[in-house]
Amino acid sequence: MSDRYLSFVNSPWGRRVAQAAGLPQPVPLLRHRSGQAALVNPVIVAGAGRLVEQVQRLFTATDTVAATPATLKAPSTVKVQGAVFDATGVVDVQQLDALYAFFHANARRLGPQSRVVVLGTAPEHCQAAPQSIAQRALEGLVRSLAKELHRAITVQLIYVAPGAEDALDSSLRFFLSRRSAYVSGQVVRLEKPVDGQVAVDWNAPFAGRRALVTGASRGIGLAIAQVLARDGAHVVCVDVPQARDALQQAASSVGGAALTLDITAADAAASLQDHISQHGAFDVVVHNAGITRDKTIAKMSEDAWRSVLAVNLQAPLQLSQALLDHQGVNPGGRIICVSSISGIAGNLGQSNYATSKAGVIGLVQALAPQAAAQQVTVNAVAPGFIETRMTAKIPLMIREAGRRMNSLSQGGQPIDVAETIAWLAHPASGGVNGQVVRVCGQSLLGA
Repeated sequence: MSDRYLSFVNSPWGRRVAQAAGLPQPVPLLRHRSGQAALVNPVIVAGAGRLVEQVQRLFTATDTVAATPATLKAPSTVKVQGAVFDATGVVDVQQLDALYAFFHANARRLGPQSRVVVLGTAPEHCQAAPQSIAQRALEGLVRSLAKELHRAITVQLIYVAPGAEDALDSSLRFFLSRRSAYVSGQVVRLEKPVDGQVAVDWNAPFAGRRALVTGASRGIGLAIAQVLARDGAHVVCVDVPQARDALQQAASSVGGAALTLDITAADAAASLQDHISQHGAFDVVVHNAGITRDKTIAKMSEDAWRSVLAVNLQAPLQLSQALLDHQGVNPGGRIICVSSISGIAGNLGQSNYATSKAGVIGLVQALAPQAAAQQVTVNAVAPGFIETRMTAKIPLMIREAGRRMNSLSQGGQPIDVAETIAWLAHPASGGVNGQVVRVCGQSLLGA
């Protein structure tokens, strides 16, 4: 569904009206397109931690603007499209001054749609209390910058555990690209990869890999299938028998296969295992299928409660457990679930949905250690307001509030969720495990 307000305030007359009235002026997001450069550039790299050289290796000499003492203190008029500050060397509160100096001097250098990443060491991996305190403080800085910089600029914090330095590339490539247009204010922890180092074709990372996507006949599920197929995967698209025709069309459009399956059926796990015995295990499993049955709990029927939990939570849990128990996911594989900010913040009239999506977060945290023993990761995305047929049915004023109540002042697109899932599913993302990443433009809900 089109966002008429976004179009209006980006017209010459609408821009003047919005400025005069003090209205939000969201910038249309630039998203990745085939053939575009993988990384934004130029990018300024600063800091004195253990990751600076590794970051600089991602770029050619013409792509990187090295930070000097002068650029840490004196404003510059030279525009850049990204900034990476390595704060892993910050060991006490006083040294946080270096981040103030850098961003104070360089915030105005960032052009529209820029990408900012701060690198740190998670407090639990710090050796002393002053360092742990200073590193935890980075979260407040990053989330505030994400709300201050405007102009569709995104800001993230990546905590890199000692020994996990080689796991950094896939996350940097995602957060310093147009693929992460609707992800902002996020904190990601990188640990030593569960599957070690892997050779990666960055242009076709899923070549030769099999992916399973539930709820793939339309909307976000279809976008996920398209992105995985774009990057080389053979995608098995799953949906209920009632969606057979749309499912066949979706599978054909991505050069994949269709598998009609009611994931809540008692024999769903057995049916999936039969498929695996014939065609082989999966490398990527995406639990996307979900339903809503909105009512306040006082008016909600028992069937509405149970059906939502069955589709959104019980089915992903049972299928994931079966896949892990019977080696249905290859070593180096990825399981990704779709949660929601409703599962983080709750939502009026969605007690069943919020319960199920909070449960998905629990699923990820509970299964991640077990999966890691099989060299498999388990993560989730938590979308905010995404422009789909479901959100198009929301009453106008509530829909507008959902769109504007985030740092980017607009709704996301299914492709935003799909690109984030592709990052988590990436063969080089083995250092991300047991985590939930919000795809919400830094929604104010649950922030």
